[in-house]
Amino acid sequence: MNNRKIEYWVIPPEADAEFVAHMEAVLDLYAKPYDPTRPVVCMDEQPVQLQKETRPPQPATTQHGQRVDYEYERAGTASIFIFTEPLAGWRKVSVRERRTKADWAIEVAQVIEERYQQDERVQIVCDNLNTHTIGAFYEVFEPEQARALVRRIDFCYTPKHGSWLNIAENELSAMTRQCVHGRRFGDIDTLRVETDAWANDVNNTQRGVDWQMKVDDARCKLASVYPKIKS
Repeated sequence: MNNRKIEYWVIPPEADAEFVAHMEAVLDLYAKPYDPTRPVVCMDEQPVQLQKETRPPQPATTQHGQRVDYEYERAGTASIFIFTEPLAGWRKVSVRERRTKADWAIEVAQVIEERYQQDERVQIVCDNLNTHTIGAFYEVFEPEQARALVRRIDFCYTPKHGSWLNIAENELSAMTRQCVHGRRFGDIDTLRVETDAWANDVNNTQRGVDWQMKVDDARCKLASVYPKIKS
């Protein structure tokens, strides 16, 4: 019997031109110098299981740490949306009940109209999900507002099996480890307060993201992903 531990990885495809094309588009975007008039913003999202305590936790004492009963009550789900501007060192976390097209469009619109209302264009990096479409804006807003938003956004989609290229996924992973993992949140309001506190703390204490991988690095280290051109 083989008892070796299984390791889970995001394994890129081999000789996939579509993967390469989207990957290089993202890497080219990350390689551009900071331009406050055309900010690069990454976004990601994830579901969270809400869990209520069935018994009040016992507070920590000098003899033992806090004690939490292993039983809990399921209280539905929520969805965390995170936006980050890597070169500016800025993050925003929102919590919603769902992660539909409408939820996504509302979250993007809020970021565009609040933080970037003075910018002519905003470049957004996100996963190529079926909820991430320009049509989503027309399902939520009147045509004039929807068109005004779409005109100002340039979407850059990460390739399938290439979500690691999205800097927001890294930020979301850090937020999960530092704020959500191992804790129980019985309602959306509590989760919202805690994730807001995390974002404010990180924005005040951390710098921007220094992305190292360039197109030339990808062509060397991920050579198997590139199609072999027959001469």
